[in-house]
Amino acid sequence: MKNKMKRNCLFVAAFVLSLVSCTDHAEDLIIPDMPKPEVNIPSEAAQGELLVKFAPEMSDILDRTLSSRSIGEPGSRSGIPSTDEVLSLLGTYHFERVFPVDSRTEERTRDAGLHLWYVVRFNEDTDLKTAVESISRLGEVAKVQCNRTLYRNHNRTAFVSASGLSFSSRATGKFNDPGLSLQWGYVNTGKYGFEKEWAPALAGSDVNCDEAWELCTGDPSIIVGVMDEGVMWNHPDLEANMWVNEAETFGSDTDADGNGFKGDRYGYNFATDRGYIGSTGSNDTGHGTHVAGTIAAVNGNGIGVCGIAGGNAATGQQGVKIMSLQIFDDTRAATVLAESKAFKYAADNGAVIIQCSWGYNSSMSNPLIGYTPGPASEEEWELLYPLEKESLDYFIKNAGSPNGVIEGGLAIFASGNEYAGMSAFPGGYSKCVAVSAIAADFTPATYTNFGEEVDLCAPGGDSEYYGTPGQEGDEGGMIYSTWVDQGKPTYGFYDGTSMACPHVSGVAALGLSYAVKLRRHFKADEFIRLMQDTGMDIDGYFVGEKTTNHNHTSPGFLTTKRDMAEYRGKMGRLVDAGALLRAIEGSGSPMKVPNIYVAPDCSEKVDLARYFVDGERLTYSCNVEDGSIASVQVAGTILVVNGVSAGTTTALVKTSNGKEQTITITVRKNANENGWM
Repeated sequence: MKNKMKRNCLFVAAFVLSLVSCTDHAEDLIIPDMPKPEVNIPSEAAQGELLVKFAPEMSDILDRTLSSRSIGEPGSRSGIPSTDEVLSLLGTYHFERVFPVDSRTEERTRDAGLHLWYVVRFNEDTDLKTAVESISRLGEVAKVQCNRTLYRNHNRTAFVSASGLSFSSRATGKFNDPGLSLQWGYVNTGKYGFEKEWAPALAGSDVNCDEAWELCTGDPSIIVGVMDEGVMWNHPDLEANMWVNEAETFGSDTDADGNGFKGDRYGYNFATDRGYIGSTGSNDTGHGTHVAGTIAAVNGNGIGVCGIAGGNAATGQQGVKIMSLQIFDDTRAATVLAESKAFKYAADNGAVIIQCSWGYNSSMSNPLIGYTPGPASEEEWELLYPLEKESLDYFIKNAGSPNGVIEGGLAIFASGNEYAGMSAFPGGYSKCVAVSAIAADFTPATYTNFGEEVDLCAPGGDSEYYGTPGQEGDEGGMIYSTWVDQGKPTYGFYDGTSMACPHVSGVAALGLSYAVKLRRHFKADEFIRLMQDTGMDIDGYFVGEKTTNHNHTSPGFLTTKRDMAEYRGKMGRLVDAGALLRAIEGSGSPMKVPNIYVAPDCSEKVDLARYFVDGERLTYSCNVEDGSIASVQVAGTILVVNGVSAGTTTALVKTSNGKEQTITITVRKNANENGWM
């Protein structure tokens, strides 16, 4: 069950290693007399359902079975006799690949072994523990896990309409959006109505957008996947910055682009397995829309709020794009299956950042105040959730491009809101970015998780320190952003590491946008290190004790004091957009025109403007070394390479400002129909 004492803004899955006892058909199962594998069934495991990874040797058999029916349609057999025999004893079942076949990415899907993962559904009254034991004994099976549920927490919304706030008393900023004056997480002047004598707002306790916006405001080639509730794609402050899959019709039942997902125009609803992105259900909290606004609400449009990488409508500069990866929908909770599919979808459809304000409880969560501890180590997390880890690894490795601004993906997670000394997972994974939260005076937010696993911190608000909007005439030092109220677009306040996390995602997106402008290339881990190195060390602010009021909005709240020394070295550096952008020019490597692979009598096109600074304003020429292998033409900024005969040659690209790059052209008869091997 969800615990009402959990922090309001982090979607949490309680981690329980209790066994589930159900009415079953165990007496029908013939189990060989051999040692039983140790099986622990999470309390939130879906009944009648298992996630199974087969051994690589089973690949050909599984492929033949899959090809014998319509692509993507579930079947009733795997084609592996021993497996089908055991599964038939579990009751009527359906058997289908976890990840739909997408011809564009199938090769790398197989390289990662994700094509071997299948979801098996059988009678719900079959004992799940017995099913796991039976399937685990099969030599053809490599891994088995339950499809457990990830529940949302109730968000404490402290909504105040814009008309109820005094904007005139606030500092103004670069853009004409009235709500910017409330977004202290971007630009903190130290002059806000929520500060108290014991809890001031200190200038500079922000992500330094003022300085960064002088260099860049965003770029539409950078796509951020918001894995959360659905983003209100038609919110007037978000619509212009939503990612759009032009081939698809919103919510249709046709997969127009052949990527395995129907109607995915603005992303996909993995909770309902359809293209309809929902954000207006009676149980939806506006959480995904709030998070998205911090990253990419449209700047300079004269309404609402600003986004860290929201562009500048006044000058026509578009911001970064938001892809909605919906894993929570109205009454539907997320599952490991849904979020694993979302990780892969993000990488395969162009996202280079995934923004994840959710996770399991920290292992150091205090059960005495209602928390159930989660995985305690990377090894324990991987053992319990192998599909989750493998799909997350797929995103981290395969998002972006070796020829683009970033190679690999940035997985950014909230550290958790359990007042605990360790980050939650998956954020605690060494390849992810875990984010803790600070208040408006550099101190750790009351609720934030912290620990050695935390990589960066950012403003998350702290209503237990300052107060709550609408109460005592202040805004509580919370985070103001786009929101949904009773199905209508509006604006509101939240606090939590859920709100700190999109500050980091927004800064990362802004940094990559500037890298696009400067034509710099980074590997994902290299970019993460740059964000950390350019962050601000705020340990010097962690002195004395911080007095807070836990659950202060309820009768009988507790006044608590935290020793600030315990946070030193465990909050990560405060992400600094200005410092990050300044460092990008001398970091990474120059972008390079990619090598070309083409079949004889076929052609490939490359937009050269993407690989040279101010490339749109330049003119180009290109000469090929061996015209018997390939020919080239340049039309504007587009290089056209035509295959003539099998072989390899080089070509020299020159620009009107004296720059040049050499590329390799390979012509191969066995290249596929579009020329790429």
